Amino acid sequence: MKQMLLTFLIVIGFAVGAGAEQNGKDGVAPQIEAVIDQQMRAFQSDDYVAAFGYAADNIRRMFGTAENFGEMVKRGYPMVHRPAEVRFGAMRQDGGAVWQRVLVRDGAGAFFALDYLMVPTEAGWRIAAVTLVGAPESA
Repeated sequence: MKQMLLTFLIVIGFAVGAGAEQNGKDGVAPQIEAVIDQQMRAFQSDDYVAAFGYAADNIRRMFGTAENFGEMVKRGYPMVHRPAEVRFGAMRQDGGAVWQRVLVRDGAGAFFALDYLMVPTEAGWRIAAVTLVGAPESA
């Protein structure tokens, strides 16, 4: 039952995200989506230096090196390290924070919803945090 509910919520997220994406094309949505997409592409080619470059200063201080950061992602966020499919959902603002919902399907076919906290910097948008919002139950 929980898996059906999560699947339903993901489908709703795709529908809402499509509308948000269309409304946000003249704003920051394309820039934010590009940063997340480029970081995921860097992970897929094990280019942790490039992936680390999309992290905000708080993340860079926390992990210190691109290698430490890459290991954390491989172990803690395998669906981000090797996604089979990525879709962008709704973007929302909470105070000064911008959150981008990202829906990911891993290699085993499981869906995950993640919220990316995005911060503006002199170098452009950077990823300050990633929160796992939901995942299906394990079989």
